[in-house]
Amino acid sequence: MFGPEGPSLCELAVQALSSVERGYDLLAPRFDHTPFRTPDSVLDAVARALARSGPFGTGLDLCCGTGAGVGVLSRMCAESVTGVDFSAGMLAVARRRVPQPEGGPRLAWVRADARALPFGPAFDLVVSFGAFGHFLPEELPGLFTQVHGVLRPGGRFAFPVVAPPRPGSRAYWTLLGFDAVMRVRNAVRRPAFVMYYRAFGLGRVRHELERAGFAVELYALPEFGRRRDGSPRARMVVARRLP
Repeated sequence: MFGPEGPSLCELAVQALSSVERGYDLLAPRFDHTPFRTPDSVLDAVARALARSGPFGTGLDLCCGTGAGVGVLSRMCAESVTGVDFSAGMLAVARRRVPQPEGGPRLAWVRADARALPFGPAFDLVVSFGAFGHFLPEELPGLFTQVHGVLRPGGRFAFPVVAPPRPGSRAYWTLLGFDAVMRVRNAVRRPAFVMYYRAFGLGRVRHELERAGFAVELYALPEFGRRRDGSPRARMVVARRLP
């Protein structure tokens, strides 16, 4: 992460002291060389799982960043794929790095806030990768209502979730410490940098999706194995818009 292609510790500090939008504008040129970019293994697992329900006509990558999810959608959407993000810097990188596929769907890039999407019910499939930690728990109902509004009836909203780390494990304490640092930062500096990944609990997410008008199904991603209790290490949430 701190190699020649990734950001320096100083650059990450400047990002963290900025707003979310400004921080990602600054990080954009090096974003794909950080752990914040969704690994290809996760993208490929979701693509394989979604292929069983496809093909689709139109797709939207919500909070697309540098466009990794657009590549997933391009494999299964025949008509068009749109990436939406509120960081102009991330979209600029996405436009350069994700070429228009020859003979594939039309690509479009839109700068917008996921909490106020500028679309009608135009999409058959919406995906999102690694973005939900940037929304406070009380913002989820509005966010899911926005997604519901841009999907056609029967359209699907899909995203991966990883099982929370076992209490007491190194990963558990790392996430707990990270959240604590972010809360202290936001208590003493404005604008806030929202990045609380422990707040995205599967139970609450499922409840809010159902309240927003979705039928929710969970699919294990077998590529990532199971925990000691037999539960999947990673799942894909698929929320289908009800009529």
